[in-house]
Amino acid sequence: MMNQEQLQKATEMARYAAAQAAGLIRSYYMNRDNITEVKSDNSPVTIADKEAEKTIIRIIKEAYPDHDIFGEEYGRDGENSDYLWLIDPIDGTKSFVRGYPFFSTQIALMFKGELVLGVSHAPLMDEQAYAYKNGGAYLNGEPLKVQQQWSEHSSCVSTGNIQSLVHNNWHKLGQLLLKFSKIRGYGDFYHYHLLAGGKIDLLIESDVNILDIAALTVIVREAGGLITDLNGHNIGLDTTDVVAGNQQTHALAMDYLS
Repeated sequence: MMNQEQLQKATEMARYAAAQAAGLIRSYYMNRDNITEVKSDNSPVTIADKEAEKTIIRIIKEAYPDHDIFGEEYGRDGENSDYLWLIDPIDGTKSFVRGYPFFSTQIALMFKGELVLGVSHAPLMDEQAYAYKNGGAYLNGEPLKVQQQWSEHSSCVSTGNIQSLVHNNWHKLGQLLLKFSKIRGYGDFYHYHLLAGGKIDLLIESDVNILDIAALTVIVREAGGLITDLNGHNIGLDTTDVVAGNQQTHALAMDYLS
């Protein structure tokens, strides 16, 4: 396992890689010189996705040639290392393609199955959130802390990708939402940034994969939040749904949804 100094250095490398990818992504977004293809799962992929992932992989491999990499566009490279980098070059490609700014670059590091660092970079919002284990969480250099005091009259919950909840827990979800004064659907990276910064109190999301949430998991944890799947299990490679909040709101959500 990396020590604190090594984790900090790895985080700085990941921040640099995300920033380099962001510059490339912005250029494609502004020029609209982009070709969209449809993958086998009917999700879109663009030149920007592929080129950004290549850039990130190159930077990681230069710094850590023996580490494994798992990327959204190019899959798994290596099966032997205890260290696995997780990359989603554009989390929110549908937003990117349609021209609204709710997309980000996600880079995380996992050591023996434990997420230990994460970087979430939103190119059009000029937001870079980052964290590493026992090192705190930050947004553009400023500390992030979840809101620990919760009251119903001023509370806010955000939901994302709730299709599977509609089928399985729609009534329970409705009962939970009645406990909050504001209900929003920020989705993608953005409500994780808001939660880690104490601006919302709970988020619920389904139909996700680990590449969407790995970096954000570390950021929320290091900001003092709780984040699990809807059954209360730790976030891992097979996670497909998420609930995150402070101790009170997370427990409240688990009472209704688990």
